[in-house]
Amino acid sequence: MTEGPEARRSESAGQAAPLPSLRDTIARHGLEARKSLGQHFLLDPALCARIATLAGDLAGRHVLEVGPGPGGLTRALLDSAAAGVTAVELDRRAVAALAELAAAHPGRLSVIEADALKLDPASLLPAPRKIVANLPYNVATPLLVGWLRGAAALEGMALMFQQEVAERICAAPDTEAYGRLAVLAQWRCRCELLLRLPPGAFIPPPKVWSAVVGFTPHPEDPGPGLFRAMERLTAAAFGQRRKMLRGALKSLGGAEALLAAAEIAGERRAETLSVAEFDRLARLLLARG
Repeated sequence: MTEGPEARRSESAGQAAPLPSLRDTIARHGLEARKSLGQHFLLDPALCARIATLAGDLAGRHVLEVGPGPGGLTRALLDSAAAGVTAVELDRRAVAALAELAAAHPGRLSVIEADALKLDPASLLPAPRKIVANLPYNVATPLLVGWLRGAAALEGMALMFQQEVAERICAAPDTEAYGRLAVLAQWRCRCELLLRLPPGAFIPPPKVWSAVVGFTPHPEDPGPGLFRAMERLTAAAFGQRRKMLRGALKSLGGAEALLAAAEIAGERRAETLSVAEFDRLARLLLARG
């Protein structure tokens, strides 16, 4: 049987044997997926390789992966031309398992045991940076919002979510799925749903389909002040989405004047506004102080 790239690299790095299979890794390290951590492992090498390619050209890029688990996607990223991979993992069992992978790829894989919600990608990796991850379902949305705040420091992201969340990210105005997450994501990035995966692709199978979304940051960096204004605006607008905007934005103060300055009718509802209209409102809100 022809040796795979991991076996060849292991031998060239002085390793006596190729890496164990992912299932063996899970068994030896007691890495059964934990619901409390939102874990659903992707073990199919072909699927992992496909997801790695969805991130675009990785040559010379520094890649951040969050929640690598036993390392299926990590292996695919290391098989790419990426300059290096930094894997952030909260589960100590997985950190131990990933040590074998790091030993097989000297200098190319850094494993950090930490809560990714508390880390800034720009401080972890040199540019150019990309994030590629099968995100833990229970923290996927807050992770995304945090990365959107710092999107100017990223070249791109390819992230897996529950399909419902992915559809909300990519939703168009005047649709049921369009809401705060769509506005924040599309305001900062070009978003594209790239791949859908059935529950059976994962161990254990989740109850829902999953999907990979690609993010390409827009060139303009709005800065932290404008981002905070957009967060306040969208929270108010979609917090009471059945209300007309003049009522939904009342908590911001001076809603009628704000809408008039933006030339947006107060009778409209949040889901009818384009991302550009939300941008106009957010800039006026920030300027008002």
